[in-house]
Amino acid sequence: MNHFKTIISTCLGSTLLLATSVYAGEAEVRQAIKKIMPSQKIDSIKPSATKGLYEVIVGPNILYVSDNGKYLIQGHLIDLEAKKDLTEGKMAGGRKLAIEEMGEDNMIIFKPEKSKYKVSVFTDLDCGYCRKLHSEIDKYMAEGITIQYMFYPRAGKGSSSYKKAISVWCSNDRKQALTDAKKGKTITDKTCDNPIDKHMALATKFGVQGTPMIVTESGTILPGYVSADRLAKVLASE
Repeated sequence: MNHFKTIISTCLGSTLLLATSVYAGEAEVRQAIKKIMPSQKIDSIKPSATKGLYEVIVGPNILYVSDNGKYLIQGHLIDLEAKKDLTEGKMAGGRKLAIEEMGEDNMIIFKPEKSKYKVSVFTDLDCGYCRKLHSEIDKYMAEGITIQYMFYPRAGKGSSSYKKAISVWCSNDRKQALTDAKKGKTITDKTCDNPIDKHMALATKFGVQGTPMIVTESGTILPGYVSADRLAKVLASE
C-alpha cells in the first residue's frame, strides 16, 4: 500500500490502475481514496462526465475513480466528439487557487506601471532559458505583464541553486539580487525564513518538469520560455 501512496503522490499526468476492495457510491469512493492517501485533503467527489467514473479533486490535481471503488485513473479525460480536454479546465482552476493561497508576500514580483496581465513563473537561477526570460524583463513590463517569480531549483534541495535561491530571498533587495544572480554575479550567502520549499512543493503538485514554467492568471500552464510579445497575445486571448 505504501508503494501506491508513493506513486500517487509523485506521478502527474500518467494513468494508474489501483486495485482495492469493492466499494460503491460516493462515500465508499471517499473511503477508498482515504485508505491510500490518508494525509491528503479531498476537495470534492462527484460523478464525472462519463458513466461509471467519479471525479475526485485533490488540490490542483484530479483523479478518476470507478463507481465500484476498484480502479483509480490519473490522467486527462478527453471528449473526443467535442475535441475538448475536460480535465485541464478544472485543473487550471485548482492551480489558480493554489497560487492565490501562496500569496504575493511569498513571491518576488516585477510589476509594470500599468499592469494588464499577471503570470506566475517557476524559475531556476541557473537555467539558461530562465535567464533569457529575465534578461528581457523590460519587454514584459512594456507589454503590461506582471511577473511573479517562485523558485524551482531543478537540482533539488540542498543544491547550489537551492542555496542561491535562499540567498536571493534573504537579500535586502530581492529583485536586484535575483537580477544579479541571473546575470551570473556572485550573491552573498544568506539564510532566513523563506518560502523556497513551499515553491518547490507547489511546483511538484503542478507537475513542473523544466523551467521556466509560466502559469497564467487563469491557471493555464505554458511550459518553457515564451517571448513577451507572444505571451501578451496568449494572455489577451484568455
